[in-house]
Amino acid sequence: MQIKHVDESQLESDLEARYAYLAEFMNFTAEDVKAIHATVAKLAPLVPGIVERTYERLLSYDATARHFLPRQHGYDGPVPQSLQSLTERNEQIQFRKEHLTRYLMSLMGRAYDAKMVAYLDMVGKMHTPKAGNKEIVVPLVQMNALLGLMSDVLIETLAEIGLPPDEFLLTLRAFNKLLWIQNDLINRHYQAEERPAASNA
Repeated sequence: MQIKHVDESQLESDLEARYAYLAEFMNFTAEDVKAIHATVAKLAPLVPGIVERTYERLLSYDATARHFLPRQHGYDGPVPQSLQSLTERNEQIQFRKEHLTRYLMSLMGRAYDAKMVAYLDMVGKMHTPKAGNKEIVVPLVQMNALLGLMSDVLIETLAEIGLPPDEFLLTLRAFNKLLWIQNDLINRHYQAEERPAASNA
């Protein structure tokens, strides 16, 4: 078997090259994107429920809820003053729910082009001091917990919409690959300061 050469330094400096490598390695293909897009009619109406379940969990732990106290980037309304006053009805929480809703709808509706890759990358960057409100620094463990929760809720929701078995498996695998790519595009912003020089030997 011939071994394919990978320019590892390019993976660290070129976002599109990194995405292309991840997609190729995981076999995230146009067929997977098509399967994800095909869910929009059945899955989109259920997105509010996914968002509500996600935020119910986020607000039930102080380690995650505390990140909703500082003012979120782009939000100009009142902010909660304490964890005790933080509820799902807070305007800032509603603002964040709208962001998560748009994110999920983007996964199902946008072309997976350079703009989409940049968007997925910004999802990770926004939770670090490198973008958004620099006072909001979400630890990586909480980002991993969030993505794991969303993956589980998404799998459960997909199982409930009545896809034929073959289509369900294809769609499940497609979303799974996508979320692993998203996971990398989150992790990379946390590891940038610690990463050793890549070797292409």
